[in-house]
Amino acid sequence: MERGIAHDLHRLPELGVTDRAVLDALLDSQWAGVLSTVADGEPVAVPMLYARDGDRVLLHGSTGAGALRAVAARAPAVLTVFALDALVVAPTTFESSVNYRSATIRGALTRVDDVALDVFSEVLIPGRTAEVRPSTPKELAATQALSLPIGADNWLLKVADDWPATPEEAGAGPDVWSGLVPVRTVLDPPVPAPWAVDLPVPRSVRDLGA
Repeated sequence: MERGIAHDLHRLPELGVTDRAVLDALLDSQWAGVLSTVADGEPVAVPMLYARDGDRVLLHGSTGAGALRAVAARAPAVLTVFALDALVVAPTTFESSVNYRSATIRGALTRVDDVALDVFSEVLIPGRTAEVRPSTPKELAATQALSLPIGADNWLLKVADDWPATPEEAGAGPDVWSGLVPVRTVLDPPVPAPWAVDLPVPRSVRDLGA
């Protein structure tokens, strides 16, 4: 089992998790992260969709994007993914917090072939590529696909998953409510575009909410 680098955590090291399966579960539960790098001597942070494909994370975007040009040229990069799981309502505002999972994956990105774009789509909406036309040469030429490897020691994972402080720990009275307010992300029923109201919802879209 691959393990992360929890020993690099300097603040709240007890939140560090080194189980690769927990990292994969976080990456698979989210669709968006923030890719940070340095372009033209300036820090750049770009919110992006991503897709985990085994031991790599796939990203894509316009060939004209400065951040993507920088990472394609092997500029150091880090992808950050964050999931908010619950509000932690403690007996005092000072002790109140959130339960969350966060991960960073550092490394050099490499260009990958155009097939990766279909893999990317299949991770986000399984089955969709079979329902639509293939990308045109012009579309492929305008798009850059990149891969960030998930290695044995290039990721760091933190998980906060606990009850709030007790009234005694918080220095509060016993008559103040405390607990958790779970946060969920759900997919509502699909809403057709005005020009597609008479068309059946394709299986790939129906399956998203299954």
